[in-house]
Amino acid sequence: MKALTWHGKHDIRCESVPDPRIEDGRDAIIKVTACAICGSDLHLYNGVMPDMHSGDVMGHETMGEVVEVGKDNKKLKVGDRVVVPFTISCGECFFCKRGFYSGCERSNPDPAKVRKMWGNSPAGLFGYTHLLGGYSGGQAEYLRIPYADVGPIKVPEGLSDEQVLFLSDIFPTGYMAADFCNIQSGDTIAIWGCGPVGQMAIKSAFILGAERVIAIDTVPERLALAASSGATTLDFMDNDIYDQIMEMTAGRGADACIDAVGTEADASASWDSRIDRIKVATFMGTDRPHVLRQAIHCCRNFGTVSIVGVYGGFLDKIPMGSAINRGLTFRMAQTPVQRYLPLLLERIQSGEIDPSFVITHRATLQEGPALYKTFRDKQDGCIKVVLKP
Repeated sequence: MKALTWHGKHDIRCESVPDPRIEDGRDAIIKVTACAICGSDLHLYNGVMPDMHSGDVMGHETMGEVVEVGKDNKKLKVGDRVVVPFTISCGECFFCKRGFYSGCERSNPDPAKVRKMWGNSPAGLFGYTHLLGGYSGGQAEYLRIPYADVGPIKVPEGLSDEQVLFLSDIFPTGYMAADFCNIQSGDTIAIWGCGPVGQMAIKSAFILGAERVIAIDTVPERLALAASSGATTLDFMDNDIYDQIMEMTAGRGADACIDAVGTEADASASWDSRIDRIKVATFMGTDRPHVLRQAIHCCRNFGTVSIVGVYGGFLDKIPMGSAINRGLTFRMAQTPVQRYLPLLLERIQSGEIDPSFVITHRATLQEGPALYKTFRDKQDGCIKVVLKP
């Protein structure tokens, strides 16, 4: 089959790889009908995340039609149309039983690797390093789904692939970011990053009752899309974000702040982000947490900082003095997608939201490698790429 494979920094190829096969009785194989390039895939493309191997199949936003089912899988049948969560979860362990599917204790087959870095292992993920299981991803013609009687959700008749594809990751992630904020009537929510997850967080914050959303970015197309969803936008290249948010909130700060950027914050944003880039480039640091620092300072006393942007290692110069003395709450996670799927599918079915509003580019797998660069460089108005194998 054809798939997009990783061969090093900035080297994604569309090439032939072995077809997946059933390896466990709970497995299923799907023929991929739609997949997407995620912002967190760019961390792999840019060589930021460790333990990628040459030839690894990319992608963790995937849906398709079931073509084969393991003997122990009683949930799915051939012909079912499903969306696949990016988190691989057994459904039976301590964390899965409590709804914390992204903390699954069983789905990472080699947890010792990541324990050395993080202290313990989260769930395995599709197409996202050998630290998190080394599973083949879904930017391919076919995908093997482990624990397929737990993860995939069946798609009801009448919904298009593009309406439901983002249930795999960015819609639950953006919704979780807003859900973490414990939004009350009248709240102001500030969101850093107007990429696909940030756009979903904006929509979700309004759905959950926010009175005002302040969206922060510098890419014109992203700011325009955020504004079309009702957000007040700030370009961080034209504004002092702290001063602006304080002015907009009568000196109090935002009720909650969402970091939807993560480890690769724009190095042109400030002096500290430029220092972060130098540290990472010289192996003196692992991440560039400028946005997190700013979110902490811009959050009101006893507010919430919600973190859904991906970080990988040890963050320098985080203002914990500000956080502890002002009573901030931090909430963060890789999204336990299965926890949110039924609710969010209902919101799509009811017409409350159509997540396809973020799609700007549709292409084939063969066009995927070039679109990784387009997406990374924010060229051609690119906000979200969907690939149709």
